[in-house]
Amino acid sequence: MSDDYFKPVSGFELPRFAGVPTFMRLPHVPPGHDRFAEVQIGLIGVPWDSGTTNRPGPRHAPRQLRDASTMIRAQHPVSGLRPFEAVNCADLGDVGPNPADIPDSMERITAFYTRGAGAGIRPLTAGGDHLTSLPVLRALASERPLGMVHFDSHTDLFHSYFGGTMYTHGTPFRRAVEEGLLDPARVVQIGLRGTMYDTEDRDFARANGIRLITIEEVFDRGIPDVMTEAREIAGSGPTYVSFDIDFVDPTFAPGTGTPEVGGPNSYQALQVCRELAGLDIVGADMVEVSPPFDASGGTAFLGVSIMFELLCVMAAGRT
Repeated sequence: MSDDYFKPVSGFELPRFAGVPTFMRLPHVPPGHDRFAEVQIGLIGVPWDSGTTNRPGPRHAPRQLRDASTMIRAQHPVSGLRPFEAVNCADLGDVGPNPADIPDSMERITAFYTRGAGAGIRPLTAGGDHLTSLPVLRALASERPLGMVHFDSHTDLFHSYFGGTMYTHGTPFRRAVEEGLLDPARVVQIGLRGTMYDTEDRDFARANGIRLITIEEVFDRGIPDVMTEAREIAGSGPTYVSFDIDFVDPTFAPGTGTPEVGGPNSYQALQVCRELAGLDIVGADMVEVSPPFDASGGTAFLGVSIMFELLCVMAAGRT
């Protein structure tokens, strides 16, 4: 049962457009706070997009996602779960990146998450571009490799960009496999689509035992069947979930840097998250929301709605 301190402010007590925004109106409990060690699930912003190679902007996402998240209420509409009563949740604040230095930023991110992991906190991240996942995994997988369920239009398994640049938002999971942070036999990537440079990334996946599920296969088989396989691949071991907003069709999520047409709709984005129930999720992220391309704010609201779905399956797992 959650401590009352960690419950969000209700819209019946303070209008949702009022007050200082935190993720889902939770208390702000940064590292060093006297109640930091009591947090069980920590929501963290990583305002950083130095790995972006196309349209920039995800560095602005945590601020917009916090604002959009004031519309999140206390109870899941289908399961009835009230996650803020089940576990202690808090907004841990932002990791301060170095926008001029990728290696330094990654070290800062890893250090922040290592401190949280040492306190037993499971992180739910608002990125940031997809390179954000790599330094987070370095903190969470320091003792053993993790499985991963990855929702994305792209594999992010490329070796390098521009003749040898090893750290971009197209390379994080190649590095994670090479560094032993992910167990490729327990990794599944879902929703892949779009025109391709070549097959180098997919060849790497198949050579290392990573399961690739294209959008055609998702629609042919249906989400429940695909997600049953995903849960079987991840198994009972510790698992990371990474959700790139470009998994969703740009009709529903235009505010992203590398959109791909022909994807799932908003409901299907929620559905795949609900089908994660039962996994041992030790961390999750929502990345690649780009506010400059999100004029209506709809992409950000979908992003935080997905974060709430992830929070619910994480909270159910912790209880």
